[in-house]
Amino acid sequence: MESRSMIEIERKFLVLSSDYRKESFKKIEISQGFLNSDKERTVRVRLKGEKGYITVKGESSPDGTSRFEWEKEISKPESEALLTLCEEGLIVKTRYEVKSGKHVFEIDEFYGDNEGLVIAEVELIHASESFEKPKWLGEEVTGQIKYYNSQISKKPYKLWKQ
Repeated sequence: MESRSMIEIERKFLVLSSDYRKESFKKIEISQGFLNSDKERTVRVRLKGEKGYITVKGESSPDGTSRFEWEKEISKPESEALLTLCEEGLIVKTRYEVKSGKHVFEIDEFYGDNEGLVIAEVELIHASESFEKPKWLGEEVTGQIKYYNSQISKKPYKLWKQ
């Protein structure tokens, strides 16, 4: 199984409507948890369909657009076993992928304690790269830590208004 490491550059947005569902070319169910959710380094375990992954992410840049990421594919049984060791706050979501110009947006619909939260992300080659914004793309939340998966696992969306 292969691994990859790189500097991940992405921007995050809230979503205005469910129109992305009609535009989607791929849909997959994801369960994930965190073995470590420290802001300087997170260790994520993810079950994405029938494939498992372990991912280590470094601290975000000051503007929140980039950080080191290392990821390795692991077996489904390994992923399921590691998910039982994760910190409290398992995240369950459906990911839709939508092509917009030369980019692909990943739109995550969250469930459980994060029901109602929908976030779109686009990966870029460099932080100032331009991209076509779909009509359903809303407010940018890049760099707002409360929208990181590692944080919504600790303080879920349902608690934000309390």
